[in-house]
Amino acid sequence: MSIRSFRELRRSLRPLDRIALGLAALYAIVWIVRAAGHEPPMAGLVTFFFILALSYAVIRLGGWTRTRLLWSLRNRLIIAYLFIAVVPVVMLLVLGGLSASILYRQLGGYLLVQEVQDRIEEVADAADVVASGAGMIDPAKIAGERSAKTFPSSLETQIAGLEDRIPQIEFDLHSTGALLKQESAKKSGRFKGLVQSTDTLWIVGEVKRNNVIVSARVPITSAMLERCAPFLGPIQVVTTRPAGANDPPQSILHIGDGQYRSQARVETHLRQLPPASAWFDFQVDGISKMPSMLEDSTSHAFTESPVFLSYAARVRSLNSHLFTSLGDLGDIYIQLFLAVLLVFIILEAGSLVTGVVLTRTITRSVGDLYEATQYVRSGDFSHRIRVERADQLGALGESFNAMSSSIDSLIEEQRKRQRLENEVFIAQEVQSQLFPRNLPVMQGIQLGAYCKPARGVSGDYYDFLPMGSSRLGIALADISGKGISAALLMASVQAALRSQLLLNPDATTSAAEVVSRINKHLFLNTAEDRFATFFFALYDSTTRTLRYTNAGHCAPMLINGDKLIRLEKGGIVVGVFEDAEYEEGVVEVAPDSVLVVYSDGLIEPENVYGEEFGTNRLENVALRNRRSSADAMVAALLVSAEEWAGTAEQADDMTVIVARLDQSATTTAPGVVANTTTVNA
Repeated sequence: MSIRSFRELRRSLRPLDRIALGLAALYAIVWIVRAAGHEPPMAGLVTFFFILALSYAVIRLGGWTRTRLLWSLRNRLIIAYLFIAVVPVVMLLVLGGLSASILYRQLGGYLLVQEVQDRIEEVADAADVVASGAGMIDPAKIAGERSAKTFPSSLETQIAGLEDRIPQIEFDLHSTGALLKQESAKKSGRFKGLVQSTDTLWIVGEVKRNNVIVSARVPITSAMLERCAPFLGPIQVVTTRPAGANDPPQSILHIGDGQYRSQARVETHLRQLPPASAWFDFQVDGISKMPSMLEDSTSHAFTESPVFLSYAARVRSLNSHLFTSLGDLGDIYIQLFLAVLLVFIILEAGSLVTGVVLTRTITRSVGDLYEATQYVRSGDFSHRIRVERADQLGALGESFNAMSSSIDSLIEEQRKRQRLENEVFIAQEVQSQLFPRNLPVMQGIQLGAYCKPARGVSGDYYDFLPMGSSRLGIALADISGKGISAALLMASVQAALRSQLLLNPDATTSAAEVVSRINKHLFLNTAEDRFATFFFALYDSTTRTLRYTNAGHCAPMLINGDKLIRLEKGGIVVGVFEDAEYEEGVVEVAPDSVLVVYSDGLIEPENVYGEEFGTNRLENVALRNRRSSADAMVAALLVSAEEWAGTAEQADDMTVIVARLDQSATTTAPGVVANTTTVNA
């Protein structure tokens, strides 16, 4: 790795990567110290953090692999084929191998245990034969032979024949019958099994006939194991005893609920595992457990302690017993099974190769599409994909070529749209100049206003017009329609209103007269389907009188304390009838009153259930914020409506005016000036 590559790698490492590398280095030091035979301090804690660092590295490596390896569609498809076709087959093969391993281990263990059981049964039958013969002899005579430890002459011939047939068998006609007291022998009066006595493992059979107890036993020796189950390889028998308190923990075997320790070992010495006769002739190692009775050397009492039999064998030798009923056909069936398995593997490999070829075909087409997109990205729309196949990928290439040929027209449409957006932006800039940028400053009045268009430009219009030192005109109009046409009509209303009031402010004393003139102006200068709702009010701070006319607009609210007055007097919307008459309302303004004027866009937002925000909710929000500053109250009203809708999308323009009227210096909230300036959206 070059120095430059090393520096780039170091710069790409995250802080957690550096920490993980540090923990790995620390663990390496701990491992070296342990290898030297010392136990470093806090080694367990270091190991724990190293495991965490290793887990983090696996996660990071997975992310890197996903980013680098799976970026290519070809790699993704190949991995998909692997998981769909190869992985299940491998899992089936592994499962089959494990099943075969378990089967052969169980078969070998069963055959070995069955062989030992046959020997046990043989010894028990020998004891039964001797007991039957002894039952026909006078018990006194048998008792007389006890001290000499000999057998009556009538049994000598019978016992000699059994000794010839069963090597190393021993008989005892004077047994105490302790084994017959075991639970397994009480019902049948006969005991047969393995017994550990005097450091030797015996096959014992004990029978009682006519008050005569005969015990027969054969020691399990290497010579006996050499003759046992010749189809198996080396055999080993391990005896156990219950673990004692002084036994080292590492030598204790936990078997079920008991704890045991190995005691003696008997194994074959002459047996060798034959070489494999075929590639599938694997070695099978197994172990089985058999019950046995352990005799205490002092009390001669018996306790249960298991015996373990281990073996090694070849698959083919076990097959000869597994397919005993088939005889010579067993190998044929096995070879047939392997042949079918080989064919299956070949078909699977062919399927995988076919999948890879199809993947290359698909990814080549995708690669051509990607290359064509690079041409388009650079601005070259003349590049075309070569279509060679009459399939869906070929149709995709033709579709891309058709798309490339139509991009010029799309770009032209985009240019036109951009020009339109520029015009809308210019219209928005122009409209922003029509709203009052600096709100009037008058003693005892605090103003706040905001207009949020539903589109680029708004059809709502609000204005504040000072007329002398003590009078203020307040106007809010909602033009029918939206967009640029409504904005143009809004500009016309603004020009008509200001031309009336600002040229001769002292001559205007009636709000109804102002609204009537606006009505005639719109009727004479607009189409029949164009109209507007309009609210206009004149506030005189000297007389604390508010004169207003409401031409079809949402009724504003005048709040004083907990009292709320709806300003509804006026007439129909302006611009519909030339001679429409309008009524003027007069309200005496109490100290610290709040005037709230709004457009219908503030009360019409709907929630997910289709329920409008509504006038009642707006009134409740206004009453809760009646002591806030004008700007804070404007913000509270707008936020409440937007939260009710739950979305930033608007169906109509939202406009609100808040005027705190007849404020004394003592009632102004701390940190709030008498008048504010609001920048419009």
